[in-house]
Amino acid sequence: MPSGSDPTPFGDWLRAHATPLEHLDPAAPLDDLEPLRDLVDGARVVAVGEHSHFIEEFAAMRRRLLRFLVERCGFTVLAFEYGFCEAVPLDAWVRGEGTDDDLAALLETAVPIGLHDPARYLRAHNRTAATPVRFVGTDIPAAGGSLLPALAPVADYLRRTDPDSLPMVQAALTIAASFAGDSAAVAAPAWARLPTTDQDTLTALLARLAIRFRALRALYVTRGDERGYDTALRCLEAACHGDYTFRAMAGLFAGNGLTADTTARDHYMAESLLWHLDRLEPTDRVVLMAHNAHIQRTPISFDGRLTGLPMGRHLHDALGDAYVAVGLTSTTGHTAEMRRHEAAPFGFTLHDTPLEPPEPGSVEAAFADTTPGLAVADLRPARHEHLTGPDRIRMQSVHLHTPVVDAFDVILNTPTSTPNTHLEKP
Repeated sequence: MPSGSDPTPFGDWLRAHATPLEHLDPAAPLDDLEPLRDLVDGARVVAVGEHSHFIEEFAAMRRRLLRFLVERCGFTVLAFEYGFCEAVPLDAWVRGEGTDDDLAALLETAVPIGLHDPARYLRAHNRTAATPVRFVGTDIPAAGGSLLPALAPVADYLRRTDPDSLPMVQAALTIAASFAGDSAAVAAPAWARLPTTDQDTLTALLARLAIRFRALRALYVTRGDERGYDTALRCLEAACHGDYTFRAMAGLFAGNGLTADTTARDHYMAESLLWHLDRLEPTDRVVLMAHNAHIQRTPISFDGRLTGLPMGRHLHDALGDAYVAVGLTSTTGHTAEMRRHEAAPFGFTLHDTPLEPPEPGSVEAAFADTTPGLAVADLRPARHEHLTGPDRIRMQSVHLHTPVVDAFDVILNTPTSTPNTHLEKP
């Protein structure tokens, strides 16, 4: 029996229910993905994850899945682990605005976790599509690296609707600019080095602006429109959540953070997607791409200690079975471990790290024993049968302990994973 293999009843169940797939090439024919049609039937949101960013096989399979869901299943929106506010100009680009070469400038400061190719696919698809596919973001600005992408549109909005409040947002912009980076790995340590008065002043300014925004809603709408107000408020809320995340991350780096404090980011991501769903057509269906740890339905825990409630938990609570979480993992291979380095691009370096053999009791061990090639399995029948399933799944180079059958609706397993550790800005 292979090392790490799974002789349990779940292994027997998986052997009978896993479906082999033929291709990883994003441009390959899509017929082998047809079994997925039944898996996503009735879903309003299909979330597609990955156990690590910067993995070539996951990027390829996510592009294939996006093609299948758009071209064969009629999905009309791509949502991404990308800033809510930054996504507005990118949505215009994928729907035909500007030139093809503008993408590099649009994503110049974005951590390169696989957005370039899906964005280019959408732009090419939309040239001839009867129904263009939209792009939306769900995340706090700059992956927690800066408040500027959120506060700049708020300032533009207030110039038109409430000039009296501009001094507040300009003061917030000044403080935010003093520690802005391209990710939380840069910004959180820089925020921690600010004088306490600057930290507290920034938080107080954002809180005051948020309350004023809500209190003067009727006035703002008469000076603009509902959509403009809602979008500006959501950007202000992104800044508030980003500010909270700085404090949370700084606490983690210092070793005195509150348990589950960083879950505020996942809550913002979930609420952003629900915000978009409220404003889309009822027939619109969304492909959501984010890390497995964001899309899973079960809490994130390490050593029995709760560290966060993921976006997927909030979305499942709101959408029920209309939310489908597809986790991507690999049996063997390597991953790209991220190590903090403030002087490096985006504040961290990537290291090619071999994966240990699948741990007994992991979903990877079950696939190694039953379907060692590229394969997909719908876990929902196992859940309905109350079958005891794997209690762990890969996350980076370790295994996250969680009831996998409850955490994900579908698992797609690649036989190996290959990291791309060339982390450079465009």
